[in-house]
Amino acid sequence: MSILKKNHYIIAIILFLGTFTGFAKTITVCNSCPIKTIQGGIAQASEGDTVLVKKGIYNEVNIIIDKAITLLGEDMPTIDGEDRGEIIKIVSNNVTVDGFKIINVGTSYTSDYAAVRVIKQDGFLIQNLELEKLFFGIYLEKSNNGKVLNNKIRGDAVNEYNSGNGIQLWYCKGVEVRGNTVENVRDGIYLEFSDNIIISHNLSKNNLRYGLHFMFSNNDVYEYNIFENNGAGVAVMFSKFIEMHYNIFKENWGTASFGILLKEINDANITNNVFKENTIGINIEGSNRINYENNDFTSNGYAIKVKGACYNNQFINNNFRYNSFDITYNGRLNSNKFDNNYWSNYTGYDLDKNGIGDVPYRPVKLFTYIVNRTPETIILLRSLFIDIIDFSEKVSPVFTPDDLMDINPRMKPINHDRS
Repeated sequence: MSILKKNHYIIAIILFLGTFTGFAKTITVCNSCPIKTIQGGIAQASEGDTVLVKKGIYNEVNIIIDKAITLLGEDMPTIDGEDRGEIIKIVSNNVTVDGFKIINVGTSYTSDYAAVRVIKQDGFLIQNLELEKLFFGIYLEKSNNGKVLNNKIRGDAVNEYNSGNGIQLWYCKGVEVRGNTVENVRDGIYLEFSDNIIISHNLSKNNLRYGLHFMFSNNDVYEYNIFENNGAGVAVMFSKFIEMHYNIFKENWGTASFGILLKEINDANITNNVFKENTIGINIEGSNRINYENNDFTSNGYAIKVKGACYNNQFINNNFRYNSFDITYNGRLNSNKFDNNYWSNYTGYDLDKNGIGDVPYRPVKLFTYIVNRTPETIILLRSLFIDIIDFSEKVSPVFTPDDLMDINPRMKPINHDRS
């Protein structure tokens, strides 16, 4: 084949490919357009097309996206499901839904109706949505390698039994959940059997139960989130290899509330977090080989409550400031390491001026055992009687673990740079 003829073939192929990619088109939907419904626009679309929905109110339900398209709202059009059921269902790979207000999802006690549901698909992008008057918000079911970004989800949940979760992942992998605000739902963000998930820069507040809830999910990361004023903070349960960094847990108050609940968690890192004004900062049960480092515990009822079966954990370079109880411990045995922490209740001295107290600090007080057995005694917390009990235990430890001490207590708070 001559060089000239070969060049003709190459030019023809380039022209063909350019013509093929030019097939992608934009289909416009509006109240005065030939296509007046979102489902009608999707029906007219082909793979790779964009369905552009103009500003307005669209009373639609059970919208099915079954091809790889972009559903794009202009000036935040509203999709009103009129309480009739699920609103958008994605059953194709590589779908984008961007820029809508979605309201009035139906409530059902047999079906988990959602504003947006993705079923067994990959490569989805759900972003810039405002969801209100919902049952479930965004529900990902056996779907992988997608993103849920910058959505605002606001429920009106009153009771757990008739409310759903803001963002739910069930049997998912490789999903990023970032920049979302979730409030007034049952659980803000819920993961079950979902691995390699990144949850970052979200605000989850005022939810009935948990701001974030993990169940049977491994190798996940959550960082730079704020969990505020939720019924019971964050629960991480029956999971392993979890990274928890740079989060803020604050004002999670209640008789059984906490910043984080850890139950049956192994091989995790909890670093550079802030726990402020929670009933319990971290509630730990059956959790092992966890590194707690560079965290701030400030003005909590209990900074850390260890309920038992917790071994080979490390608590290093943390600040414990003005908590009613720094550590409570259910048991006489201790295989956990406390070192180089700052304790505002420490009254030791530093004769060599190296910034480390010369006398070890025992953070577990006898009074914590009394309160654990008889909660009503908490009213004696600031009394002289309790000061005498704690002093006697310090002089001759009987009930607290002999080896549960910080042998290098800091004299000044540690400056944790979280910029």
